[in-house]
Amino acid sequence: MAEEVKVKRTKKKVRAERLKEQKKNVAFAILRNNPTSPRKMRLVAGLIRNQNVTKALDILQYSPQEAAIKLRKLLLSAVANWGKKNEGVRFEDADLIVKEVKVDGARMLKRLSPAPQGRAYRIRKRSNHVTIVLGNKENSEK
Repeated sequence: MAEEVKVKRTKKKVRAERLKEQKKNVAFAILRNNPTSPRKMRLVAGLIRNQNVTKALDILQYSPQEAAIKLRKLLLSAVANWGKKNEGVRFEDADLIVKEVKVDGARMLKRLSPAPQGRAYRIRKRSNHVTIVLGNKENSEK
């Protein structure tokens, strides 16, 4: 009487399982509400996109922008997250690259500055969210 139960696998479950397998090879780190403008951060983020992790760390080490300090710290955090998933493997040997760097606008603090003739100018103090995704060189070529 041991009847085998057929497992119905919907498209949604199959896709979810495939995404879960892909995420095993990927590590990421997120920095939220960073108080620099997204435009300034994107200039620095463009320097490390699709670079080897060691080269990206060197680029950020010697960049004069303040955004480079925050991005370097975030990249080190992403490498540490990758190290948690891959115990016993050094990131120098793994050919890690910076697959994706996303810089999105975050909340904006709005302030008023006095202007002539009783008017006021609006000052927008911008901030951003940064996401760094690391992956292996072999996976990015596919």
